[in-house]
Amino acid sequence: MFSIYQIKDAYKLIRGNINKTPILFSDKINNLTKSNIIFKAENLQKTGSFKIRGALNFIGQSKNQDFVAPSSGNHAQGVAAAASLHNKNSTLVMPSDAPLTKIQGVKSYGGNIIFYDRYKEDRVKIAKKISLDKGYDFIPPYDHKDIILGQGTLGLEVLDQLKGIDFVPDTVLCCCGGGGLISGLSIALKSYWDNLNIHPVEPEFWDDTRISLKEKKRHIIINKKSSICDALLSETPGELTFRINKKLLSFGISVTDQQAMEAIHVAYEYLKLVLEPGGAVALAAALNYSEVVKNKNVLVILSGGNIDKKIFLNSLKTKIKKL
Repeated sequence: MFSIYQIKDAYKLIRGNINKTPILFSDKINNLTKSNIIFKAENLQKTGSFKIRGALNFIGQSKNQDFVAPSSGNHAQGVAAAASLHNKNSTLVMPSDAPLTKIQGVKSYGGNIIFYDRYKEDRVKIAKKISLDKGYDFIPPYDHKDIILGQGTLGLEVLDQLKGIDFVPDTVLCCCGGGGLISGLSIALKSYWDNLNIHPVEPEFWDDTRISLKEKKRHIIINKKSSICDALLSETPGELTFRINKKLLSFGISVTDQQAMEAIHVAYEYLKLVLEPGGAVALAAALNYSEVVKNKNVLVILSGGNIDKKIFLNSLKTKIKKL
């Protein structure tokens, strides 16, 4: 198990190249959920998601000049940006149906993109072959010590930000794909609040961590269905991340595409924030699982905001409760 001290070391390495993203409040969302919520707005991070934290921690410790990473889009942007900041080169293996905003983001940071079919091909095998053939450093999206510790710096920031206010969370809601963010976050937060309930939130039909926690072993998604939550479509938890998460997490939660879209609308209406579907699932859980949040202090991680305009505009057509 990793420690808060290792996360602090990671923060020293990367803090000059990241934003300390704000924590936000909304009386209207509190009224909707009958809870007291603090939001960590990581959609305002450089590249539009938390992923740059882990990428900077990995690349900042490597002597290699070239890197390759498999990604649905946000990890790709994080790696491309981190490599650019260190004057290094990046190749990103991305799905052909990745949101245009993520593709454009990678290109803007100088990343070289290789596309693959997410339903027929294995992005990890493609990236590892490039790594082997060309001698590039392979950067996994979540299942690596340096990635986990880098993502854990988000939790370190939260601890610092909550010092100045009278707020001790009972519950945490955080998105979960392969488990890199929530494992690092949990290490940081549980070092201070051991009794904290931390719930992974995943898209419906892609809730491998929820099932894995229930079955006490890593579950693999066989019947892959489409989802608008493109950032969270991991078919199984990471081996390393699950070793951490099975010790630190409470039960998992899944949300529908419709619930994610409604959460995007709520975030825009009441927080004036733009979220992507995967970045909104924790808010969706808060809005739809009253038994988890009612009458509690809740920390909700808003993990990303890289959304295509068409999906965002469609989200604003969903019906939400107005106060």
